[in-house]
Amino acid sequence: MPIYMDRHDVSETVTAENVAQLHQEDLKIQDQFSCRGLTYWFDDKRKTAFCLIEAPNARAIHKMHKQAHGQVPHRVIEVDASIVESFLGRIEDPEKAQNTALNIINDPAFRTIMVVDLKRLSLMHNDSAQFKSSLHKYNNAILNLLNVYEGIPVKQTENHFLVSFKSVSNAINAASGIQLLFKDFRKNINNDKILLKIGLSAGVPVTEKQLLFEDTIKLAERMCKIIKGEIIVSAEVKELYNSENANALSEGENIFSLTQTDEKFLTSLMDYTESAWSNTNLQVDDFSKPLGCSKSQLYRKMILLTGKSPNTFINEYRLNEALILLNKNSGNISEIAFETGFSSPSYFSKCFQKRYGHLPSDYLHTKFG
Repeated sequence: MPIYMDRHDVSETVTAENVAQLHQEDLKIQDQFSCRGLTYWFDDKRKTAFCLIEAPNARAIHKMHKQAHGQVPHRVIEVDASIVESFLGRIEDPEKAQNTALNIINDPAFRTIMVVDLKRLSLMHNDSAQFKSSLHKYNNAILNLLNVYEGIPVKQTENHFLVSFKSVSNAINAASGIQLLFKDFRKNINNDKILLKIGLSAGVPVTEKQLLFEDTIKLAERMCKIIKGEIIVSAEVKELYNSENANALSEGENIFSLTQTDEKFLTSLMDYTESAWSNTNLQVDDFSKPLGCSKSQLYRKMILLTGKSPNTFINEYRLNEALILLNKNSGNISEIAFETGFSSPSYFSKCFQKRYGHLPSDYLHTKFG
């Protein structure tokens, strides 16, 4: 049977003991609805509870909760148990979370999510043995560091990590540690055409979206993709870190924090860009209405957050998408040029060479022969 996670937004008077009692009421009648309650999380600070339940469908969960205690969920999504465990550390009730008959679980599902990306500014087709060895050692060093700071790797490739933390302070400290490891890595490979980007955001597993931590992950990924700086933190991560530590988060050349206004701008910018970037006729003026700002305001905000003008931002976004298509060998150069919004194959080739140091035709020949 599929597994679901639901979300309950509870009143200020609800306690961990109350939620434990409701959980026990569910377990008493779950068989009537072919359900099996696996575990739950309760966040007393944010007054949210999340139940993990094996069930034939979401309707059965609603019916079970309604009959057991009347507290029906505000949202239910289908999830993968292994993904839940990766993010939250468990998929069953911990044994005797507290020494009570109810086995009270006062464990929030709120997590700080880290995205780590290595970005190459030049295309290295035939990576040397030294580079591959150094990259392997660097990734292993990151895994060891994450273990020290209790970060759980959810997803990993050679250039990308997705990590879950219970503690925002551990997440910030781990990010600083990865930054130091990167300096050694880049020194070992003697190459400054590779950049480190770390995005840190925080949130709950179930929102109005369909996937676990979807909003939180998307924000961290978008921060990595376009915001300047090596370590970029959301407004909530900064606020939580400052509340947990005597010294406020130190910002500088390599760490950049967003305000809530910045995050709204980033979300609007990326939502519109993702819907319109392939349109050859797209102009900077087209961004003003969906983002609610003038052309001059757009320019100032883009320079502040990304370090790039709107025109440069659009161009680089298209080039990144074109590179993805080239790596998939999805069509010839002319097809890819028009598909990614360039006005002509020759202009595309010129921009591609300026950005990556190779003509797209040379890149395809080297990669695929």
